[in-house]
Amino acid sequence: MAEKPKRLQQVLILVSGIAFVASTALGAVSLFTTNPQESTNKKNKVAATSIEEQLQVQIRGYESVLKREPENQSALEGLVKLQLQVGNLQAAVAPLEKLVKLNPNVESYKLLLAEVKKRSVSTEKPKPK
Repeated sequence: MAEKPKRLQQVLILVSGIAFVASTALGAVSLFTTNPQESTNKKNKVAATSIEEQLQVQIRGYESVLKREPENQSALEGLVKLQLQVGNLQAAVAPLEKLVKLNPNVESYKLLLAEVKKRSVSTEKPKPK
């Protein structure tokens, strides 16, 4: 009877050893067959896409708040910030103008509006004649 547990132990040791060697070999093969630059590029593209999508979702959220509450200053500020972050200068002008109208004493809104208008004019493509 003492021989059965010993035999079972030997079988388990053999199976564990084979599993260990196989997993190590598979890891080594994948290490040498995968191009690290390629997987880094894929990760960066996915991250950039998801960040852009997240910003667009946030922009739509602020726009929906402004449909209900057109003078919500937090939503206006958030929308301006996000539009500038994604580089959409033209879309930032209208909420900035509303902020200036609601807060005529806040110089930073006026300065930012002037700068955005100046940059949006300089980045516009000339219209073909």
